[in-house]
Amino acid sequence: MTLRSAATTVLASALAGGCIVVPVTVQNYDSGCQLVTRHMELQAVQIGAIDRCANQGCVALVIAAAGVTAVSAIVSGSIVVIGNVGYWAERRAGCVPPPAAPEPPA
Repeated sequence: MTLRSAATTVLASALAGGCIVVPVTVQNYDSGCQLVTRHMELQAVQIGAIDRCANQGCVALVIAAAGVTAVSAIVSGSIVVIGNVGYWAERRAGCVPPPAAPEPPA
């Protein structure tokens, strides 16, 4: 095995997860507002793996997998940013802090 094919195999193993990035909505309870809030996060999901490949086919698979991962990260990242802005506005509109306790008379 030549150095180039060994390097390609190592690179393929590292990048061959066949991952995509998806937006996920997470819910939390905000006790200050007494409101369930939501926000979005990015999560990597493995959809496949490269088991066996040879020479140029392996390089093409690794490049394709990296491209799919990058594109899904860009699209999902945009969805997360827009979604979080919407959730932020929803929280601002729905958050009514509890009234402050009255001060005792002096």
